[in-house]
Amino acid sequence: MFPDISPVAFHIGPFAIRWYALAYMVSFIIALPIAKRLCRLAPAVATTEQVDDFLFYAILGVLLGGRLGYVLFYRPMDYLAHPIDIFKTWEGGMSFHGGALGVILALAFFSWKNRINFLSFSDRIVPVVPIGLGLGRCANFINGELWGRPASPDLPWAMVFPTGGPVPRHPSQLYEALTEGLLLFCVMMIASSRIKIREHAGFLSGLFLFGYALARSFCEFFRQPDANIGFLAGGVTMGQILCIPMALAGMGLMFYALKSSPIQENMSV
Repeated sequence: MFPDISPVAFHIGPFAIRWYALAYMVSFIIALPIAKRLCRLAPAVATTEQVDDFLFYAILGVLLGGRLGYVLFYRPMDYLAHPIDIFKTWEGGMSFHGGALGVILALAFFSWKNRINFLSFSDRIVPVVPIGLGLGRCANFINGELWGRPASPDLPWAMVFPTGGPVPRHPSQLYEALTEGLLLFCVMMIASSRIKIREHAGFLSGLFLFGYALARSFCEFFRQPDANIGFLAGGVTMGQILCIPMALAGMGLMFYALKSSPIQENMSV
């Protein structure tokens, strides 16, 4: 049985701090110093102050992109009929693919504004994104949401979720936390530690896009599709469809990066 865990982590006076919000806050706190260190590694691309400034843009990109992505990709007709519900974020509903687009736009605007190489700066930011992905999936599990498909009762870790009916299901949130979060983070940190990779602007960004697309597509085989969408033609899910352009973009970026000349040190940082 799913453990009875309150979705509220703690209270500050009359305000309830939920695990999902806490996951976002902790993610940014952990990721910020790592991103600062990555940006200072040779060839340096940005100052620690610029990384601090980008945090505001990143938060906006994640929140606005994630929410609008969910509205457009998963429930457009529902929100078209009840547009005021778009602002009811406490009811849940965030899309990683929308959040990724939001962060990409934030990176592009911030890089242009500060005259930083867009791909080089992106390469130093994306390695820390799996921290948020992993903690976010853990929060999904605590909330008892986004559970998996029915599983064999013989599966030792199969669980009966409160809102998933009486059948045992895959705890797919934990699968995603381990693959999209922990595994992808390890891959990105190992790759970003190598100067030969850092010198080719865009490779780490492409690796992240491709790696996430693989991890998410794999986990979708165990995750129950959204009830309002279900399975698409051929038994694929919306999550898998959205991963196709992400994987293609990732492969294209890695190929472009390897064919490009190594970047030079930004002397202004």
